[in-house]
Amino acid sequence: MAVAADPQSVPVPAGESAVRGRSPWALAARRLRRNRIAIVALVLFLVIVATSLLAPVYANDIAHTNPFAANPQGTTVISGKTVHVLQAGKFGLGETPIGPTWTSKYLLGSDGLGRDVMARLLYGGRASLLIGVGSALICSFLSLLVGLIAGFYGGIVDTLLSRLMDVIWAFPVYLVAISLATVLQLQGLKIGPLNIQAASLWIPTLIIAIVYVPYLARPIRGQVLSVRNKEYVEAAIAQGAGNLRLIWSEILPNVITVVIVLFPLIIATNILTESALSFLGIGVQPPSASWGTIIADGQGLLYTRPWVSIAPGIMIVLTVLALNVLGDGIRDALDPRAKLRVEG
Repeated sequence: MAVAADPQSVPVPAGESAVRGRSPWALAARRLRRNRIAIVALVLFLVIVATSLLAPVYANDIAHTNPFAANPQGTTVISGKTVHVLQAGKFGLGETPIGPTWTSKYLLGSDGLGRDVMARLLYGGRASLLIGVGSALICSFLSLLVGLIAGFYGGIVDTLLSRLMDVIWAFPVYLVAISLATVLQLQGLKIGPLNIQAASLWIPTLIIAIVYVPYLARPIRGQVLSVRNKEYVEAAIAQGAGNLRLIWSEILPNVITVVIVLFPLIIATNILTESALSFLGIGVQPPSASWGTIIADGQGLLYTRPWVSIAPGIMIVLTVLALNVLGDGIRDALDPRAKLRVEG
């Protein structure tokens, strides 16, 4: 007669014993660390953030320039010679800014107003990243709130919130953003004690956050609808748990992964949207700079000084690429069906 083996006596493979007993978050972090491409993308993004945060150091201590003030009479030293930042164009027509000097001052050359492109590039990165991350945080919070309420309560609440999201979704994103920006950039925003000036970075941040709420709220709502019928939720209801406890303790931990996975992608999308709005003149307002405004400044210099527009374009591409690759890595790490690759 066959005797059933004692589960405790069955040998456990070394790889499986290494991860047994760990929390899902610890296993996800382990999978993410083993994804070299995602780690490289994360490092690249952090380098971009760090260099942008050091913009005042570069402008004040290295380039010794004010990146926001026009400097048509400015000069710099190239190969021991003092040259003007703005030089006479061909046949004496107009003025052409100097190109990249590859030195500490005017590293990437000057724009049409004699301002240091490299210093403006770093300051522009600060604004673009601030708006991208800030609007992503606000959008994630609002989407999570709408998705949880609509998915959990259902009925008339779900219908009203879903139809409101459909109304926003029905219009093209950039059309809604341009319409809101055109109005708010003229008169600012005042709601009760809240008073935001027209030139504030909060204007594009709030606009971008609002227009993307339906795109994140829908998958969250769908996940809530799936989770609220699970056995552990019914068990909590049977134990007398109230709605607030159910949402906070049972449903939120199981839908937050949707937000975590989409968060880097939302940041990338928001940076692209901010750059487009700023390029059109209805995003970041002078004297502030962003990658979009710098591209607009260099639009008329594409044939003579293309680096004015190419440099911020490269930064946008690298940032968006890094965030998308990182988002894919986070998705793979949080997927419970992902295959564990554990080395002894």
